[in-house]
Amino acid sequence: MILTNEDLKLIEEAKKIIDKNYDNINWNNTVGCALMTVDKKIYLGVNLDAASHGSCAEYIAMGNAITNGERNFETIIAILKIDEGYKILPPCGNCRQMLYTYAKDINIIISDQEKVSIKELLKYPCD
Repeated sequence: MILTNEDLKLIEEAKKIIDKNYDNINWNNTVGCALMTVDKKIYLGVNLDAASHGSCAEYIAMGNAITNGERNFETIIAILKIDEGYKILPPCGNCRQMLYTYAKDINIIISDQEKVSIKELLKYPCD
């Protein structure tokens, strides 16, 4: 699928949240995520890392949205910040399964020119 203006806005929101929270000293916060509901509300998250375990930015954004009562999701994006540059990240395996579990119809922006459905990205989910 080709990106829409709403998708471009979501990319900018993900960049803003990681710019605001980027930690290039301890590397605890290097990924920002923006999640859009079908009602066009945007929820944000950053990854959290610790010695024993971490949480991906997608989990944090999804948790933020669900905590606020959302259940219908349209699009998500995660962006890695490295120094002054950005890289759009497709979700890791755990995030793919989580997205399928909570949002079977969600689209994922996987590059600056393309988005795919979770069903395309996760061909064999654990149901």
